[in-house]
Amino acid sequence: MDETLILLKSLLNGMYANNFNGLKDVNKGLEIGKMWEKLILDLCDGYFFYEQIENFNEPFLEASRQFDDGRDLSDYDFHNDGFSPPYDDINKRKLAYRLRFIASMYERGLENIFDRDMKDHWEALYEMTDKYTDGWLSSARSFLEQCSSGTEDPILRLDTSNHISSDGNKLHHINVLVTSGSLIPSLAKCLLFRLDKLINHVDVYSSWEVGKLQCFKWIKERFSGPNVKFCVIGDGWEECRAAEGMRWPFVKIDLRPSGSHRFPGLTLKTLGYYFSVVYGHSSAEETEE
Repeated sequence: MDETLILLKSLLNGMYANNFNGLKDVNKGLEIGKMWEKLILDLCDGYFFYEQIENFNEPFLEASRQFDDGRDLSDYDFHNDGFSPPYDDINKRKLAYRLRFIASMYERGLENIFDRDMKDHWEALYEMTDKYTDGWLSSARSFLEQCSSGTEDPILRLDTSNHISSDGNKLHHINVLVTSGSLIPSLAKCLLFRLDKLINHVDVYSSWEVGKLQCFKWIKERFSGPNVKFCVIGDGWEECRAAEGMRWPFVKIDLRPSGSHRFPGLTLKTLGYYFSVVYGHSSAEETEE
């Protein structure tokens, strides 16, 4: 997510602005980054019990499901239930309650959580950031929308002159997020950066403690099948090495304005070439041939 679908670290350390050789105001980027940091922390602490559970990082929300007895949480007192170390079965159940509650908040969306003033501040910050980054946030969301539309095979067909043809096979596409950040702030970022309608809460994985390769293995097991294909999009070495280990195509995002893979700019057409290199042409084309 970070430095791929959203920009935060590169705003705070000036890297994003410095890539523009003086055309971007570094201090403006720093100011925007700090406002996002505060908003993320306020959401985590105010609604996601982060002060209570930051030391109990799970790789995904369903990781504690086996300890959840399904109790009705509508009148549950999260602040006085004695949740604390050690990490025994009793506290694992209390953690599972909190993760289930967070999942329900995620499904509600910030439009139904924030009051009018907070909503106005959030929307203004998003628009300010999108303008400063030349549409990075909105174009990344648009790209995810295209990826999850399910109308075409991402392994786009190539004609005899090596051009992509427009007719593809209808498939079901799923956006899965694997982030090196801890789980709860990552879910908060998904909400704040308007990714929650494109990435389900059960499809968010934190590699903070287990590493990206382990997360990729879990994802492959979860979405097993003869016709399932994967592609990794990211900016770091760890996801690149993990993708190589899984023999999945990897698209590296580049912050530089002259970079070939960035937002705006990355398209399904580009993604199709990466798929075809690893997986070959679509089955429809092979049948015709």
